[in-house]
Amino acid sequence: MPQPIGRDLDETRQRLLAWLGDRLPGVSNLRMDALRGPKDTGFSSDTLMFSLGYQEAGEARRRDMVVRLEPAGDFGLFPEYDVALQFNVMSALADTSVPVPEMFWLEEDPAPLGNPFYVMEKLEGQVPSDSPPYHAEGWLYDASPGERGRVWNSGLDAMSEVHKLDWRKPEFGFLKAPLAGETTLNAQIRYWDKFLDWGLERGRYPLINRGFDWLVAHQPRETEVGICWGDARISNQIFKDHGAIAVIDWEMVFVGNPVADLAWFITLDRVLTEGIGLERLPGVPEKAASIARWERNLGRSARDYAYYEIFAAWRFAAIMARVFLQMKHHEVLPAEATVDVENLSTGILNSLLDAAS
Repeated sequence: MPQPIGRDLDETRQRLLAWLGDRLPGVSNLRMDALRGPKDTGFSSDTLMFSLGYQEAGEARRRDMVVRLEPAGDFGLFPEYDVALQFNVMSALADTSVPVPEMFWLEEDPAPLGNPFYVMEKLEGQVPSDSPPYHAEGWLYDASPGERGRVWNSGLDAMSEVHKLDWRKPEFGFLKAPLAGETTLNAQIRYWDKFLDWGLERGRYPLINRGFDWLVAHQPRETEVGICWGDARISNQIFKDHGAIAVIDWEMVFVGNPVADLAWFITLDRVLTEGIGLERLPGVPEKAASIARWERNLGRSARDYAYYEIFAAWRFAAIMARVFLQMKHHEVLPAEATVDVENLSTGILNSLLDAAS
């Protein structure tokens, strides 16, 4: 990934303390400890973590917090990044069975820290790593097969709770509905068509073009519609004692068929194993068992899974193409590299399209 943008942590501490002071009237001795970015590097592209201490009603208090900022830079991964949407989703989920951190404040004015941001509770737990992949090393790699199975199934069950929600309820009124006369899948196709125009040079990506044409031509009939988490995977969940305690990272949330989430959940795991030549860890449930568990959780069939499996692989291929272009832009990769065209995602997409032909 591109080198995170450096941040002066001393300056950030002062600016953030001033901002927090305005939101915590009646407290005294406000102080911030252990301000850091990801992996304690002292840098942050979009995340800061810290421990906030203060006096309130004569008692010493401490809260661990996370700040998520709109990414900075001149080469974004997506056309837009809506921190308010993410804040509103997790705030609305607070009274549901979906586990989320407590949300504290939203700041849409870029002035305090340079970009809009929100502040939420920092939970103590473990997150399966993408880099290095959790199938290669880390706490999940070191776990027993039974513990790995509990992590996967707990994550899948937490995702299932999202799919049980009614997106039409007033508390979710901020979610974008399809245009009049179009299905939720039509709306997704329209979004990704615009993404290709915005973020990729279409002529460079024959496989992505082939996949997009297939998706347009084979759209299934609209059936179930619900809230789709979007980036549904165990690496976007927090676990404690091998159980999911939070569902996080909602930047890709959309209204659609929740089978899209199920397919993303399973397919991304395939990409991060088969796509890079890794064996799946013993104990992590297979595709058929995962689909069956989701169907039991929802009490309905995961019909059209094969379509959404290709949709998942295609979306990830399109996103990875943009990621690698971003890396070229930041000179992490040489300009002549072709990894944006062929990478860990494209072999999976190609095989799925071949099987569907």
